Amino acid sequence: MQKLSVTIDEQVYEIEASIFPQNETEFSVLVNGELLTVNIPDIEAPFSEQEWLMVNGRPYEITFHKNLDWIKAYGGLHRLEVRDAEALISKPVSGDGRIKAPIPGIVTRVMVEKGQAVEMGDPLLILEAMKMENEIRAPKAGIVKSLPVSEGQPVLREQVLAEIV
Repeated sequence: MQKLSVTIDEQVYEIEASIFPQNETEFSVLVNGELLTVNIPDIEAPFSEQEWLMVNGRPYEITFHKNLDWIKAYGGLHRLEVRDAEALISKPVSGDGRIKAPIPGIVTRVMVEKGQAVEMGDPLLILEAMKMENEIRAPKAGIVKSLPVSEGQPVLREQVLAEIV
């Protein structure tokens, strides 16, 4: 079983899913403890090419961003974040504590300051890219050693946003 933490518009869902389908297209998954059957009609297609799926026999029109940054469903666009739940617990994203911009964008909000203590997963800042707000979180517990960005500042991909020691 693979354990995922999926956040859709700030709502977190804990998902446990079998890596292998029960048949060609059907999976059993636990979503916040509730058992669901998910049928993906074209299992070989990338997520970005999926147009619909079935949950417990009910069809849903759905579109995924190629990098799983967002999902379009029910006529709306929803911010999406998918994380390996076990990796969140076992190791930080960056071994040296540097947090880098995953995409180019503009820092719209800074929620911490230099010298502040943070816990793993605490929000550090908001990075806006392509009209989507991306919450950048602490990869480990520690003290904010450096914060070389400020609100309104444009940043490049891989630019250091903060450092936690």
